[in-house]
Amino acid sequence: MNQLDLIGKLGLQTPIIQAPMAGVATPELAAAVSNAGGLGSLGLGASSMEQARDMISATRALTDKPFNVNVFCHKSAQFDTAREEAWIRYFTPHFVRFGATPPTSLSEIYTSFLDDQSMQFLILAQQPAVLSFHFGIPDDAFLTAVKAAGIITMASATSLREAKLLEQAGIDVIVAQGIEAGGHRGIMDTDSQDEHLSTAVLTRLLVKKCHAPIVAAGGIMDGQGARAMLDLGAVAAQMGTAFILCPESSANTSYRENLRSERAASTRLTTVMSGRPARGMLNELIQWGDAEDAPAVPSYPLTYDLAKQLNAAAVAKGNYEFAAQWAGQGAPLAREMPAAQLLRTLAKEMA
Repeated sequence: MNQLDLIGKLGLQTPIIQAPMAGVATPELAAAVSNAGGLGSLGLGASSMEQARDMISATRALTDKPFNVNVFCHKSAQFDTAREEAWIRYFTPHFVRFGATPPTSLSEIYTSFLDDQSMQFLILAQQPAVLSFHFGIPDDAFLTAVKAAGIITMASATSLREAKLLEQAGIDVIVAQGIEAGGHRGIMDTDSQDEHLSTAVLTRLLVKKCHAPIVAAGGIMDGQGARAMLDLGAVAAQMGTAFILCPESSANTSYRENLRSERAASTRLTTVMSGRPARGMLNELIQWGDAEDAPAVPSYPLTYDLAKQLNAAAVAKGNYEFAAQWAGQGAPLAREMPAAQLLRTLAKEMA
């Protein structure tokens, strides 16, 4: 798919894609972005089939423009009882601190899209304009069905090797996710060497070495940053942290307050929140889990199960130091305004 065809099919008046951000992006946010001339997105990686259906329906009730739905294509959890028990023991003092009982075991709280045939059928039935993948891609049979349905596909790459795999599989658009990006790093094989390429370096590398259109993602917070990525050859910029302070997002009060504060300048890429590398604002959970004497981190999403249980216990006591508050390195540049106004502002800055 060439760049002009892509821009036309997406109806992009401003080459900005709102990142999916599971747990933060809402139908209201996605619709507002699409209505304002960008591409809104829904993150379904943590959603049940019923929740996914409801979110897609709610978005369609608010916009007749294209929007993106994103799914997680991670490998199933690798259970290791000894590792999981050690992780639970290590965090037990915090459960006790908040008057809660630690879990006796950890569960695979999210099913991978690769293993969820019902969710695959739902997506094909719903036929969103765009379907994007994180952590990997489905098999050829599903991708063929998606292509036959006329759905545009996007997928994240953190390296040239991953981008080439996506291109060979027929993915329409490659999202170049730099190390600056907030939230989960889209690396496909967590056992492989991560080069930690910046958004600018990765974008330029993929533009030169791949045929598919490239979307730049990671640390982009304003129109000047987006324009820089377009100048490097990207067809659009994907922005997540920039939209968290929009009133249409579901970010809670603590998340918003921290993003407005000096804490936004301290983000860390860590596996201790979920079991996969992800960047968020530094807090007590990350500091405790990343300490030198911490045991090995369990598999994704088993680690996330403990983090969510501990956060619930902490929040019940008025403590928000154990929440996943994802943010990219550009977080101090976040601005608070409605999504449509932010799109207009970005367009002016890009011009």
